[in-house]
Amino acid sequence: MSPKHVVYKKVSRDKSVAVYMAKRDFVDHCDFVDPVDGVVLIDPVQLKGRKVYVMLSCTFRYGRQDMDVMGVAFRRDLFVVTRQVYPELQDKEKLIHNKIQQKLLRKLGDNAFPFFFEFPDNLPCSVALQPGPSDVGKKCAVEFEVKAFCGEIQDDKIDKQSSVRLTIRKIQFSPENSKVVPTAETTFEFLMSEKPLHVKLSLPKETFYHGEPLKANVEITNSSSRNIKDISVSVEQVTNVVLYSNDKYVKSVAKEETSDSVPSGTSLKKEYTLYPLLAHNKDRRGLALDGRLKHEDTNLASSSIVKQEVLKEVQGMLVFYKVVVRMIASGEPEDMVFEDFKRAYLKGIVYGDDDESPTEA
Repeated sequence: MSPKHVVYKKVSRDKSVAVYMAKRDFVDHCDFVDPVDGVVLIDPVQLKGRKVYVMLSCTFRYGRQDMDVMGVAFRRDLFVVTRQVYPELQDKEKLIHNKIQQKLLRKLGDNAFPFFFEFPDNLPCSVALQPGPSDVGKKCAVEFEVKAFCGEIQDDKIDKQSSVRLTIRKIQFSPENSKVVPTAETTFEFLMSEKPLHVKLSLPKETFYHGEPLKANVEITNSSSRNIKDISVSVEQVTNVVLYSNDKYVKSVAKEETSDSVPSGTSLKKEYTLYPLLAHNKDRRGLALDGRLKHEDTNLASSSIVKQEVLKEVQGMLVFYKVVVRMIASGEPEDMVFEDFKRAYLKGIVYGDDDESPTEA
């Protein structure tokens, strides 16, 4: 028996156009991005002589929709491209790029037309700040959308009754680089102590995928006269909003607090295991997520990878992760923070169910 493919379908209110797509997550593999493709089904009677267009857009929104005041919208279209699909401007065969499109066209008949888009190199990936329990309306996010609509010309005002919107995600995937082993170390010197405290932190690799435990190796050589206690290790997510503002959000997404101690003249070598998961941070406002589709789970945002010659402002938001070791030295209580560590990347690929009605192709 041949495998069944799930196809996502959404129909306009007046039934004039319907969009069919085989997937809603499109992966940025660093050297190429999955193209966006699908099929539009039209009803010539409902169209009443109008043309049909499909638009792919990438939008950055900063704040809720009701924050748009005095004609100044806290949003920017980072990328918009529109193509006419009916009447056809080129042969259907040139816009068919996979077997699911071919199968849909055969099943839906002569009123079905394919569409195809490619992402430019400079676009960010989907990312959204997690709203708080009491937050309503649009959130701070970089969002992608496929829209099919009818009109006499491309620039006509879009009628909501004759249009359909389908939210999609562009998500980051990075292959592992096993040659890179992030390591950092530092030395603390105390007053009235002849010898220093030496701390070294290392990870087994640079890239960690969603759901994968992060193992941090901590080595402490305490040659000082102070006793070290209450060692904690955490993974912190740092989100910089680089468009419209210079907001910066630093959130701990995984933390292990211990009573481990290193008395004067001794050393410690220990591996700590951390689990940076959204499941442990569900209600925390301001966390960066890998975009969000309605009624669908997502992940913590992947680290931003900005390609050469791309302006950071075009990315909307930049996300990275760091590992932090904290400890307390006896004597005067000091919270000694060790965080001069190379970024511990969380990169991954997301697959999941969808909010729109699926059909079987």
